[in-house]
Amino acid sequence: MCGNLLLGLGLFASLSGSIILFCGADKKAPFDKLIKIAVLISAVAVSFSSAYLMYLIFSNNFEFEYVASYSSTDLPFIYKVSAFWAGQQGSFLLWILIHALAGVILYKNNSFSGKGLGVYLLVESLLIIMTLGKSPFEPAEVVGVDGIGLNPLLQDPWMAIHPPVVFIGYALLAVPFSLGMGALLDDLDSREWLETSRKWTLMAWGFLGAGIFIGGYWAYKVLGWGGYWGWDPVENSSLVPWLLAGIYLHLIKITKIRKTAIATLHLAGVFTYSAVIYGTFLTRSGILGDFSVHSFSGTTIGLMLAVVNGVLLLAGLFLLTVKMKKLPQGKLYDTFSTREFIVLLGMLTLMFISLVVFLGMSMPLLTQLAGKAAAVDTGFYEKLCTPLAVMLMITMFLASWYGYGRENVIVVTDGMKSVIIAVALGVVSTTWAGVTSPFAIALGAVSAAAAMATWQAYKKKTISTGGMIAHLGVSLGLLAMVLSGSGSKAVSQEIAQNEEISALGYNITYKGQEIFSEADYKEYIYEVNGSEVKALTKLRKNGEDAAREPAIYRGLLGDVYIAPSPAKFDNIIEMALKFGKMDMDEQFGYRYEGVEMEPDSENPVQTIITAKISITDGTDIDTVYPVITATETGATSKPIDIMQGKKQLRLTGVSADQKSVRVEVLPSREEIAAITVRASISTKPFIWLLWLSTVMVTAGCLWATKK
Repeated sequence: MCGNLLLGLGLFASLSGSIILFCGADKKAPFDKLIKIAVLISAVAVSFSSAYLMYLIFSNNFEFEYVASYSSTDLPFIYKVSAFWAGQQGSFLLWILIHALAGVILYKNNSFSGKGLGVYLLVESLLIIMTLGKSPFEPAEVVGVDGIGLNPLLQDPWMAIHPPVVFIGYALLAVPFSLGMGALLDDLDSREWLETSRKWTLMAWGFLGAGIFIGGYWAYKVLGWGGYWGWDPVENSSLVPWLLAGIYLHLIKITKIRKTAIATLHLAGVFTYSAVIYGTFLTRSGILGDFSVHSFSGTTIGLMLAVVNGVLLLAGLFLLTVKMKKLPQGKLYDTFSTREFIVLLGMLTLMFISLVVFLGMSMPLLTQLAGKAAAVDTGFYEKLCTPLAVMLMITMFLASWYGYGRENVIVVTDGMKSVIIAVALGVVSTTWAGVTSPFAIALGAVSAAAAMATWQAYKKKTISTGGMIAHLGVSLGLLAMVLSGSGSKAVSQEIAQNEEISALGYNITYKGQEIFSEADYKEYIYEVNGSEVKALTKLRKNGEDAAREPAIYRGLLGDVYIAPSPAKFDNIIEMALKFGKMDMDEQFGYRYEGVEMEPDSENPVQTIITAKISITDGTDIDTVYPVITATETGATSKPIDIMQGKKQLRLTGVSADQKSVRVEVLPSREEIAAITVRASISTKPFIWLLWLSTVMVTAGCLWATKK
């Protein structure tokens, strides 16, 4: 109840402040103190609520459903922290926390008009209402013993930081939306809020982009999707608002030069934040449950999100329609040979890309309304987005050559020579990588040209340092996608232990497996051109595979990616041993001699069940003590070595009267390590260029905020 009460206090404070501001009160006396108190109380209440959830997680309080679902007693520290935002309830609380703290900074800096702050606090109120609708402080129906814990796939440092970085972007995108709505409500001149909106949108765009890029790298090193997620709908739900925020940013620049673009800017602001809520709705509604590897299951929060999204979108569009006549009217550009026109053409192209991604990710919802839910395949995106990406790079190239409000070309002949060289390098590199698609080759060529034109524009001082870094990052990123995506080659091959093969131009040797049963993981060890790389497999408590990460050999020309399939062996023997009687397999005899049960000294709610089993080969006798750790919700056990490591044995069950046990006899570690393993081997040409470009885009955005 404590956490919900704190959230309720935050809701009361934010809603009160919003009502005061909408009723016509300004931030001046006598209302300024009331508004300040409302902003601070809301932020403090949400902060204490968040701290309380973190306390529940670290104190292993499994009386709360959220804590029991995403934490456990043996979870490492970093993943205890990330359990806070691992589920939808916690991620919403994180979203509100960032939103509320940003509100304090915005109020302190006097960044908002009166009604702009009112809109911001209203959005905060809606977020709190949604969080209370599916609260992280709900009691558990059944109190767990040690918690379910975090999904092994999510126990990765990159995934520990991916969600909070994304939610910083989500939260900060409320700033330009609120500034725009406030400007319409207060009939402000555009120049009074554009610069503030630009800086906060840049921060939001930078953080949201960084979060998407981090998620992409995690997917690359863990899931084997080549860094592009296979256009996963959940990731696309973050990509769409990021693309729309890019449109919004460029429209701010146009609006600073031509006030007549203000209506278009407001429209972009409304749709950008609406896309944030809509993407969250898709993710949390359960609609994508069968179409994404990390969608949340269906909950009642989906309906609330749909309502909130509809309210914000319709209210924004209605307000813009009402105020349209008061906004500056006129042409957005003078002639086609101006940067204004070219940038607007580029933003139109980016809008079409956003629409394609939006339709693709929404297809499960649209088809569900019509009958049976279905999703589009990756070809849908590639066929439609590649030509549009070519057009986008052409507009970036042309925009670098023209100035705002004039028709003169800004780069002279020597610049053209550099561009021609860049185009040639783009064509040569893509064809060398094995790219055959004409559109993909064209994209590589124009991306290289756009990168060179951006550099030439920077030398002519017609683009800022931050803009140059970000635009170079976008150009090089698209080139890298062509090289590493369309240029990727793959084979699947079985490799025996210590066998060397030649695949895709690399010499690859499989050295076998190494199992670390105490650390709950094993490794498949390879050598690529003499350098050792390892594929990691995380194990469940019973020794079964839980999550796999490929081996990656990194080189200047790109990565070699080795994803082994789970090793299979058929010689597992299951036996039921009766007390005092001998049972045989083809090699050893086994006799069950008793069992002991006692509470776990470290965790009394667990029971340690230890069986005593004697094993003989006719000459020697080995007595072992396999263990099962039992809880109210289940039991786990690990295999142990028997007969000096010649085999492994795992205790899987004990009868209620303790007169018999079930065991599995498994091959030895050496036998498992020597099993022939099939692996998918692929190349990712110049994939490092993609990671470099993502850093450049983020760094460029954040650098540009200094202007």
